[in-house]
Amino acid sequence: MRRPRLRVLDALRLLAALMVLAYHYITLRDGWGEDPDTFSPVVYHLSEYGWLGVEVFFLISGFVICMSTWGRSLGDFVTSRVSRLYPAYWIAVLLTAAVLTVWPNVRSADNWETVLTNLTMLQQGLGVPDVDDAYWTLFIELKFYLLFAIVVFRGVTYRRCVLFCGLWTVAGVVALKSNSDLLSVWAIAPYSPYFIAGIAFYLMHRFKPTALLWAIVAVSFLLAQHYLRGRLVMNLGAKADVAQGWPVRLAVLVAFALMAAIALGWFDRLQWRWLSTAGTLTYPLYLLHMYVGFTLIDLLRDRVPAGVLLPGIVVLMLFLSWLVHRFVERPLGKKLRNAMKKSFEEMRYRSRTEIPAPSAEKQPKIIREREEREARKPDPELLH
Repeated sequence: MRRPRLRVLDALRLLAALMVLAYHYITLRDGWGEDPDTFSPVVYHLSEYGWLGVEVFFLISGFVICMSTWGRSLGDFVTSRVSRLYPAYWIAVLLTAAVLTVWPNVRSADNWETVLTNLTMLQQGLGVPDVDDAYWTLFIELKFYLLFAIVVFRGVTYRRCVLFCGLWTVAGVVALKSNSDLLSVWAIAPYSPYFIAGIAFYLMHRFKPTALLWAIVAVSFLLAQHYLRGRLVMNLGAKADVAQGWPVRLAVLVAFALMAAIALGWFDRLQWRWLSTAGTLTYPLYLLHMYVGFTLIDLLRDRVPAGVLLPGIVVLMLFLSWLVHRFVERPLGKKLRNAMKKSFEEMRYRSRTEIPAPSAEKQPKIIREREEREARKPDPELLH
């Protein structure tokens, strides 16, 4: 029996995206030219902690990736991730580069070699700057996908997921003292506890809570706390010396508590359909909002009151995200997914037989049977 969609994850994903928007648009001076002082002190100081939305995204990602790969092949996993991540990303890179080229007030687009390299999503590995600073999280996600692909290749099972969580936790701890750049790059110690906890939460949801799974979550939570001071300094700079640290720790505790409630099924009855629509907007919203928004703020800040300009830009970004989802993500993602499925089917077919070439009648039948089997499965893109 197919379980209902966890729409609460869409709500949590949207909340995380809005947290990041608040941090960028209110706390950072990009676009405003100086620290924004139009907003109330309460709003300003709350927005200082909006960067924690990234940690929430990583928690959700661990949960959803484990859920969406269960019972699927490595080819299915690669197809799912590529068709999900790249269409909106490509348009976001090109649109952001175009805006920064026409209006280089806040930041320039560097050069088109940088833009073209960014289209691969691998620019950080090559030492090439991101067109938009928000893209740094995507490389973290890609490394998680590559690591979890080992589990998917072997077949996702309860035992292998627990083993993966344990080994990755150990790698994160060892990396701190090993002086190994290679291990540090793949251990992703400041962020891995969130992915690991997300996986454990999904195992609780799919099966049942156990002392072992709670132990994985507890260790991940404690390790996450260890890195929060560094994350605070990273995001607030000199202001971190006067910022309160307890809201950061409390926010992470609340995020873990919400994921625990989701894992235990407390929100299963929350099935408002509009949440699914909201959830589909979060990825293009995250990709598009930062420097496009900063540029709009810079162009309009002297003409429109900040109290009107800020919500107006948020609404505009949401509308732009819907356009990207409706006219880019859905059609291009579907075409890319179908093309990759056929490519993997061809690769599997060629690997199973030494016949030089299948007959014209037989090959379409193989591919058609494969597509019919895939059509009966729930679409992983509806899950993440």
